[in-house]
Amino acid sequence: MRRTGYAIPLLLVLFIAAGNPATAQSRSYPGRADSASRETVTTTYDQGEYLNTWGVDIMISSNGFGLGTFYRREFTPDMFGFVNFSVSEAKDSREIEQYDIYGNSTVPGKLNRFMVLPLMFGVQYRLFREDIVDTFRPYVNVAVGPTLIYMSPFVDLVPQADGSIAVNEVEFFKSFGRGTPHYTASAYIGFGANFGGEHSGVFGVNFRYYFTYLLGNGLPSLYDTNTGLLSGTKNDFGGFFITVNVGLGY
Repeated sequence: MRRTGYAIPLLLVLFIAAGNPATAQSRSYPGRADSASRETVTTTYDQGEYLNTWGVDIMISSNGFGLGTFYRREFTPDMFGFVNFSVSEAKDSREIEQYDIYGNSTVPGKLNRFMVLPLMFGVQYRLFREDIVDTFRPYVNVAVGPTLIYMSPFVDLVPQADGSIAVNEVEFFKSFGRGTPHYTASAYIGFGANFGGEHSGVFGVNFRYYFTYLLGNGLPSLYDTNTGLLSGTKNDFGGFFITVNVGLGY
């Protein structure tokens, strides 16, 4: 009976220790309060505990759609560095797309197509880490980087013998082969959130505003439909984007 009396308290101690979340936590952060014991966890990082994320961006704006890819590296529980590259279309805000009864579209006065390809380097800061569950991770981010603006013809304007102008739309892939590159820099600010677990598939939404300006007189974007003369140029290739992020953490 005496041995049984010592064994029961010992089993209770072992049971309580095994069920303590602070001892079972697989990934801990310096200075983060444990939700059960309210004691500060002081475990430091092992090198392998830092997270990397790779994925794709699906971009939506008033100019159309874009696609991109990104790599993100965790520096601290709240701070991340990243690099992303994307391709998206840019239009002159004065363009007006029109449709005929058969559903075919035309853009009267549109002279050139523009593709914007920024390579961005930035930082992301997680918000409210100790106050919100890990499956919802809001953040703010900023980025800067070099940008290529690729201009290709949308139409060919061919003068006629009677003084009129024939307008021949250029097919997209043929147009792409006749394009010219122009270089500038971009920056963006944004806010968003990631959902789900950090070690599994990453899904998030990011709202960004890009600042992309081309110095000088701008690129020719519009022509006068009556005379065929240049009627508009474009300097501003930025704008607001809704970006859906899909990737893998490892």
